[in-house]
Amino acid sequence: MAAKKTATKGKAKNKNSPRRKGLTKADVLRKCKQLSNWGKWGPKDELGVLNYITQEDIANAASLIKRGKVFRLGLNLDENGPQNGLFGGRWNPMHQMLATGTDAVQGIQEPLTGMRYADDAINLPTQAATQWDALAHVFVEDKMWNGYNATLVDTRGAHKNAIDKFADKMVGRGVLLDVARYKRKKRLADGYGITIDDLENTAKKQGVDVRRGDFVLINTGQMADCLDKGKWGGYGGGDAPGLAFETVDWIHKKEIAGICSDTWGIEVRPNETVDGTNQPWHWVTIPYIGIVHGEIWYLRELVEDCKNDGIYEFFLCAPPLVITRGTGSPINPQAIK
Repeated sequence: MAAKKTATKGKAKNKNSPRRKGLTKADVLRKCKQLSNWGKWGPKDELGVLNYITQEDIANAASLIKRGKVFRLGLNLDENGPQNGLFGGRWNPMHQMLATGTDAVQGIQEPLTGMRYADDAINLPTQAATQWDALAHVFVEDKMWNGYNATLVDTRGAHKNAIDKFADKMVGRGVLLDVARYKRKKRLADGYGITIDDLENTAKKQGVDVRRGDFVLINTGQMADCLDKGKWGGYGGGDAPGLAFETVDWIHKKEIAGICSDTWGIEVRPNETVDGTNQPWHWVTIPYIGIVHGEIWYLRELVEDCKNDGIYEFFLCAPPLVITRGTGSPINPQAIK
């Protein structure tokens, strides 16, 4: 998600991207208030825009399954992941064997346990690889989603807006917007800000509509490019293509239930701010609109299949791990067509 300051100076521009306004903290706070959904589902709500998804929506999404073809959207959990320690000291997953076949054949286990077996463990930040952000993940000043005080996230975890609230919620209609392909690029350039026009024109070109309660997946091509090169470079918190700040209005108007991307933090980097305000798009989306982020999603095979069959909608099943009081969760989402 967030990272150290990478504010642009003056009016941010990129030769590959439309000219963008130099945002200030005051601009961002005004947009937070303008698009706030606080109280929309009552003062005790902890689900945000997931409330848009109905049982009928889920049943209709299931009817999109025609071939039974499943696409994994989760990045491998191993030491070769994208984390570089730049933000928050996040590290790549560490896999450790607790018991092995070598132990078994040496006769170490059976006298103690009466059986031969293998066991292992992993150690990882909840946002090390493909993951959901919880609504407790980002604060604006001293508040988080629905006006809950930021102090409700303490050393024991998130007592409000935690990831375990989503345990049975992350299913429904998924829509892929392959912006890279629409722009006739294998990979959008770092610093390219995807505009509302880009989103709308991509959907039109693909012949798909974005509806209330959808999970929208954005392909920039950045992850696939890193995987092809065999190196992550600045992927984990550095410059990246991503959604321009203006798209917060589109997200709010469309009433979608989730926004996901193949990038580290979904929004464009460098950010569009001039005063050091970091990840301004996040300020609006999570705490005020109440929308969950799916970050670092592996889209390669899904992108190829959608290109081949021309169908950009599918059933999405992406439950988080039920981490009590967690502010995020690693996942392996499944798109089924």
